[in-house]
Amino acid sequence: MAENREVSMEKLVSLCKRRGFVYQSSEIYGGLSGAWDYGPLGVELKNRVKDYWWREMTQLHDNIVGLDAAIMMHPRVWEASGHIDNFSDPLVDCKQCKSRFRADQINLEAPCPVCGNSGTFTEPRDFNLMFATHIGPVKDDSSIVYLRPETAQGIFVNFRNVVQTSRVKIPFGIAQVGKAFRNEVTTKNFIFRTCEFEQMEMQFFVKPGEDDKWFEFWKNERISYYDKLGIRKEKLRFHRHGENELAHYAKDAFDIEYEFPMGWQELEGIHSRTDFDLSRHAEYSGKDLTYLDDDKSRYIPYVIETSAGLTRSVLMVLSDAYEEEELEGGDVRTVLHFHPSLAPVTVAVLPLVKKDGIAEIAQGVASDLREEFAVFYDQSGAIGRRYRRMDEIGTPFCVTIDYDTKEDKTVTLRFRDSMEQVRVPIDELTSRIRVEIKNYRRV
Repeated sequence: MAENREVSMEKLVSLCKRRGFVYQSSEIYGGLSGAWDYGPLGVELKNRVKDYWWREMTQLHDNIVGLDAAIMMHPRVWEASGHIDNFSDPLVDCKQCKSRFRADQINLEAPCPVCGNSGTFTEPRDFNLMFATHIGPVKDDSSIVYLRPETAQGIFVNFRNVVQTSRVKIPFGIAQVGKAFRNEVTTKNFIFRTCEFEQMEMQFFVKPGEDDKWFEFWKNERISYYDKLGIRKEKLRFHRHGENELAHYAKDAFDIEYEFPMGWQELEGIHSRTDFDLSRHAEYSGKDLTYLDDDKSRYIPYVIETSAGLTRSVLMVLSDAYEEEELEGGDVRTVLHFHPSLAPVTVAVLPLVKKDGIAEIAQGVASDLREEFAVFYDQSGAIGRRYRRMDEIGTPFCVTIDYDTKEDKTVTLRFRDSMEQVRVPIDELTSRIRVEIKNYRRV
């Protein structure tokens, strides 16, 4: 095999549209900037990434529980959290071409990067990132609510409820996956930065004084998680926030960055939030949010946060999996090296021919496999082209039923990454695939 070719954003976007991973929102009306729809394969991939994270954070830890808070919350929540006063970006417009930019991401002394004119920028002004709407029949100041810009606050305002109704003791965590909305000044890089997105967050509550220890623990846990997903280690790194980068609530913060096609970008944040959130909500709500420990001491817990974007994680998985592999003879195959636990289709069942009872045997095999795996049945076209179609959508295993199957009850099991093929008895096929998934390592 010759040298493999790297992915570009243009190629990735093209594949996502062509194979039904991601579509432009409202495309038949010209589309809507910053909004994307997930097609048949995309929604399966997104759900599998979410489920993998949920299992990692809840099922594999006996001190983390789940939550699903409402998107709309009492407006005082956002006053307490600081979002109404602090959640804004500096915005400038070009008076000539009407393009809009974040003032901290361009040189205001240079010409406009769109039209090339100089001296056409407006003065920077604050642009609040929260979407506001109204609840109830009357639109006035008292009916304003916000679409949440993050999921974390739903966890903090439910801290007391969880402690009172669940058998949790500090240290413990609350995990949540949900929609969030930010009125971004600029949306760019496909699904990386959008106005509507999903977050996977976990807030871990600890005793004051033990926060540094748990901060290091969760840094190590979260970087190790991506190795389980099969993400290449050389594509990941830590970035520590400097003093001028730290959020108003943060004592310390690290980003896990991934090298996307457009360069190194934030993938997940690990933040030491101290007792800021619970203290603020106690102050603004007037409710007691202290915790009574087993030794009868009472305190407001400190918080270690892990916050990852689900949609960014999907883009990472797509970027890391994509490869154009040049084969012997100059042929090129496009392949997505998804971890089998994430692949939208786990197994493709492919009868070699439609006649002589081969298709009927294949349908029976597919039916049995569907009890445990996501299966795609395809009997159209040459077998080589069918393999290539499955490679391009990241299907890790293909099962081919042929004339030998009728004689010895075996099938050909093909592996996506290596293209190796082995014969496996039909009655051992499910257990063999299960073992291959458990032991998967990207080659």
